[in-house]
Amino acid sequence: MSTSSISKPSIAVHKFSSCDGCQLAILNLGEPLLILSQLVDIKHFAEAGPLDEDAKVDIAIIEGSISTTKDRFRLEKIRANSKYLITIGACATSGGIQALRNMANTDEWIADIYANPSVINSLDNSLPIKDYVKVDLELWGCPISKRQLLIAIRALLFGVLPVEEHDKVCMECKRQQTVCVMVTNNEPCMGPVTRTGCGALCPGVGRDCYGCYGPAENANTHAQANRLKGLGLVNDEIARRYLFFHSSTEPFHQEGQHWKSK
Repeated sequence: MSTSSISKPSIAVHKFSSCDGCQLAILNLGEPLLILSQLVDIKHFAEAGPLDEDAKVDIAIIEGSISTTKDRFRLEKIRANSKYLITIGACATSGGIQALRNMANTDEWIADIYANPSVINSLDNSLPIKDYVKVDLELWGCPISKRQLLIAIRALLFGVLPVEEHDKVCMECKRQQTVCVMVTNNEPCMGPVTRTGCGALCPGVGRDCYGCYGPAENANTHAQANRLKGLGLVNDEIARRYLFFHSSTEPFHQEGQHWKSK
């Protein structure tokens, strides 16, 4: 049998409520994307060109959160048409920036923005994909790590679930011998409570981590918040550190609401 007659594994990339940043991260892979395209058949990826949203695939990659009733039905169909489902980025894994609506009166802010609110079909909450369908793997970040994505796809093609990274950003800083910006520069770094995956990108250039990869395993958010207080942040600033990218995740939401109510 010739290699040309052997069907390649198939992939689809789907978008829901998001900024497209994680899809752009895929497009920005450069040469690895060309190699990946030789290994798999990309059935649907509107950002890149191929359109076949109803295609049955081995791996479905989801960017974005569920924000409308129509989203829910479309997601269920995608899940039924895929063997594995990966969620990528803050929006898909925890609701993202648009999950800030979960702490507000949806009807009020829609009325403030739109001249005819009745035409807006929006759910009261912006929720992650796992709240609606089974998710086989979550890749966190805003945007995602291209390295993590490639590792995940290769592992799934061999029928193996990749190991998720739960380490804190601080561990990544130690591995890279990056000087702690909190200790040396009094920067309000979220590294001690944020999962790694970014390669400690911000601390590596002297900036504080702002938590875009979400809560790490066993994150002591209360101790970290008190440290931020000691660095001079007022209560509202501390709350906003937690109620940002991942405001709907339990450790960040609880800590953020605690300081918001003070």
